[in-house]
Amino acid sequence: MTPLIQLVRKQELVKKECERWSKEGVNITFEIRDNRKGYKAGALREGMKHSYVKQCDYVAIFDADFQPEPDFLFRTVPFLIHNPKLALVQGRWEFVNAGQCMMTRLQEMSLSYHFMVEQQVGSSTFAFFGFNGTAGVWRISALNESGGWNDQTTVEDMDLAVRATLRGWKLLYLDDLKVKSELPCSFNALRSQQHRWTCGPANLFRKMAGQIIRSENVSLWKKLYMLYSFFFMRKLVAHILSFCFYCVILPATVLFPEVTVPKWAAFYLPSLITLLIALGRLRSIHLLAFWVLFENAMSLLRTKALVMGLFETGRVQEWVVTEKLGDGLKTKLIAQEPKEEHHVRFRDRVHLLELLVGVYLLFCGCYDIIYGKRTLFLYLLLQSSGFFVVGFGFVGKYVAAASY
Repeated sequence: MTPLIQLVRKQELVKKECERWSKEGVNITFEIRDNRKGYKAGALREGMKHSYVKQCDYVAIFDADFQPEPDFLFRTVPFLIHNPKLALVQGRWEFVNAGQCMMTRLQEMSLSYHFMVEQQVGSSTFAFFGFNGTAGVWRISALNESGGWNDQTTVEDMDLAVRATLRGWKLLYLDDLKVKSELPCSFNALRSQQHRWTCGPANLFRKMAGQIIRSENVSLWKKLYMLYSFFFMRKLVAHILSFCFYCVILPATVLFPEVTVPKWAAFYLPSLITLLIALGRLRSIHLLAFWVLFENAMSLLRTKALVMGLFETGRVQEWVVTEKLGDGLKTKLIAQEPKEEHHVRFRDRVHLLELLVGVYLLFCGCYDIIYGKRTLFLYLLLQSSGFFVVGFGFVGKYVAAASY
């Protein structure tokens, strides 16, 4: 069954389910547009134009793979009712397929830290964080006042959160409000997602930095947090540092013995940061070494996406649907499809740049063994293997490519 046929079939199932609830007296409608103009931002913008939206004060947003609990609105809407300055209430993602493969376990570690630390700190200290695009409830008046959904970048969710903050609105993140969802288990799907999640914020920073500086509704400290901590350090420097330092500069020191890197900068400080990240998901702490190797290997993709976003080149506006298999979402609505064998061509899963970096690290590791007097080869050989695994696509599950 082709991906397009699967999509049409699922749309028919959703439509029938909506009709069933409508016959029981529930105010529910099924809406779909006939084009992809503006991608997700365009779809959300079209959805807000329907006449029945004018009767509502709030809008809840969920991606297709999310399963909110029945009490989701009871736990979010009261915050908006009792705080007229609040624009958004954001829930935390929980992953039903985290144990599906090694790649999903590693993703869970990164995203758990993102929610537990980055989102919670931003919400509690400055009432600002990047909207995650799903599992949240927006005040419609705040959404409209901020300019609505904008497709100037591929991160319409973060874009709206920034514009709402510049208008003086506050955002709230609830760490104990968990919503079930699914992680991509196809490596190509993950690559497309990570490209968008890195390129989009970099492009948004390029377009919004001036507006943040000139805003009169935001305090100086919040401006510094948004520009320096949120955008510059986390969305730009973190990706460049991971790749340039650990995959280019540090390996090169074995070729140039006169260049030395302090141990605190090369190992102690990064080890401390890594351990803090692992605290977000203790059950996966034994995978910490694999997580470091995988994140460093993915840093090449993110660095390339970051450059595209900052300079608006290449695939800066590319939006590829993140394919989910649905294995973890056992619902009564959609019956599980018989599993099909997908034969992925070798050239479709090979990534040349990652392989070239792997060769470079392997060379530096071998050079250190033969001529060096350090033990850096241990890291270099392990990291080169990480790049080879990623470069040959031996990560996650193999699924047929989809284009919706």
